[in-house]
Amino acid sequence: MTAGRWRAVSSTGEAVDLEPCGDGPMLARRAAVVIDADGTEHQVTRPVVALCTCDKSQRRPWCDSTHKSVRRV
Repeated sequence: MTAGRWRAVSSTGEAVDLEPCGDGPMLARRAAVVIDADGTEHQVTRPVVALCTCDKSQRRPWCDSTHKSVRRV
């Protein structure tokens, strides 16, 4: 998934910037909620979370490092 498919919101309701991490996940810092392309809200319990960008994670929306073994086109 790309940054355009994710939104992250802080506890005060402000948008949180998503930071690409090389060929891996998108990082969301200080987010309280992550919203996916379907509008589903995912509560965040950590100061920084990694969001899957390869669509192969078994823990989506969270990255589980599957991207390391997935061939990118």
